[in-house]
Amino acid sequence: MTTHQALIIDQFTQQAIPFTQVPAHSNAESLHLLSQMANLTDEDDVLDVACGSGIVACAFAPMVHHVTGIDLTPAMLEQAQIMARQSGSTNLTWQQGDIEALPFADASFSLVLSRYAFHHFLHPEAVLAEMIRVCRPQGRILIADVVLPPEKVEAYNELEKLRDPSHTCALTLEAFQALFSQTELHTIRLAFYKVEIPLEQQLAASFPKPGDKERIRQLVHDDLGIDRFGISANLQNDEVWYEIPISIIVAEK
Repeated sequence: MTTHQALIIDQFTQQAIPFTQVPAHSNAESLHLLSQMANLTDEDDVLDVACGSGIVACAFAPMVHHVTGIDLTPAMLEQAQIMARQSGSTNLTWQQGDIEALPFADASFSLVLSRYAFHHFLHPEAVLAEMIRVCRPQGRILIADVVLPPEKVEAYNELEKLRDPSHTCALTLEAFQALFSQTELHTIRLAFYKVEIPLEQQLAASFPKPGDKERIRQLVHDDLGIDRFGISANLQNDEVWYEIPISIIVAEK
């Protein structure tokens, strides 16, 4: 196991329950947009890469033939199993494993997706290559993640690494498009939305180093009306909220 993988497991073992309980992560409108962009059918075999606590997998399960979720962190998969039981869906399978070496045969799935995970990957091009490998011809690849303007990326990365030390780098839309352009994928489609979260709610679900929560609070408060981080920090009834810009990128194999 690499040092970075150990860091991810440490962070998401702590985050597993609170991450799942953040309402914005299960927002029905964004999940509906995701399903629309995926063009789901009842014949689809879906792979959710870095599935976390199974939010997307469980949302898609009633609309497809089968969903497999794979994640590095056992504690997140435990939450996924709980969510699956609560949903009543029986067409779900969970697997712990390395997403840079997916334990599946070539062309195993008609849809391969990943949500809110690419900013944790040291080698996003390797993950995308594996997603493509296990995708069937004429299948779809879908990625949804934070995407920022080039001039905001460096400041955002500094802030996010304070909140979650397993963060690596947010990508720009141009960087994502460059990743896709180096592959056999084609017919790229895009959609956009924002995840709106109260700062204190997000911090309650986060496990930064001692003292860094207060530092994050100060940085975000100081960014009100400035938006150096690209998260549009704002006040709602004297409570600080911020907005994470998400891009959905879909392509065909």
